Amino acid sequence: MHVGVDVGGTKVLAVELAGEGGAVVVASSAQAPMPGRSASEADVEAAVAGAVLEVAAGRPLSGVGLSAAGLVDRSGARVRFAAHLPWRDAPVRDRLAERIGAPVVLDNDANCAAHAELVAGALRGVSSAVLVTVGTGIGGAVVLDGRVLRGANGMAGEFGHIQVVPDGLACECGLRGCWEQYCSGRALERVTRVALGSHLDGPEVADLARNGHPVAQQAFATVGTWLGVGIAGLVSALDPEMVVVGGGVSVVGDLLLEPARRGLLDALQATSHRKVPPLVATRFGPEAGAVGAALLSAAHS
Repeated sequence: MHVGVDVGGTKVLAVELAGEGGAVVVASSAQAPMPGRSASEADVEAAVAGAVLEVAAGRPLSGVGLSAAGLVDRSGARVRFAAHLPWRDAPVRDRLAERIGAPVVLDNDANCAAHAELVAGALRGVSSAVLVTVGTGIGGAVVLDGRVLRGANGMAGEFGHIQVVPDGLACECGLRGCWEQYCSGRALERVTRVALGSHLDGPEVADLARNGHPVAQQAFATVGTWLGVGIAGLVSALDPEMVVVGGGVSVVGDLLLEPARRGLLDALQATSHRKVPPLVATRFGPEAGAVGAALLSAAHS
């Protein structure tokens, strides 16, 4: 069996897949919170191994795919840097393979999500696309000629750290004014905290928004508008056939995507003289990275 595991800023998600007739579904999964902001590399890797072994449930593992929220080198061996995780130039692939006792395939989380959507999701049959994941931060992937574009260093698609506000809010990456500071789970929590005077996490804000809470809905509208503004820049640069949005914040659907679509139209040049790409949700939602990682593991076996 092959297990895919997605490591984000707040949680670890591992999945086992099943498929028949070209369909791909999650057969079983395990989720664990991240050890915490002060976690070491070893703490994170222990959490990953624990989630994988929980899904495996004593069955032999043929391989593990690891979807990591960070800069993965072109060889797929090391996480060079992760803004929301402790990995710094870390040989994650080999350390996890030794810990788990099975081969490990490593890639960036958004690249894994794009692979899942290309194989069995919203990007099936699409030649060129941009995928944006909105979670703790922002991840991204570029699809060209039906394949994920890796870049010279394997680090293409780091859209979240494009500067959108000169000398803006400080970012965990060490820069200021990064897009993800205005459009992410952390941004959603900050906007809500300012308006309500109390702290709510992303899922709590989402629950309030679904139930019609005006402050929570306005928070999603604010974050969604920033999402559209950033996507307009990507569309201008890359002219994709489709834009796909995933990640944990996207689970509210049109509460986020509708203001993003309006923001895209407002910020994109020459909309009456071009075909504006559709902006749609990923098929696999927050599980896309783990699903893509499992598919990559199976493809490498």
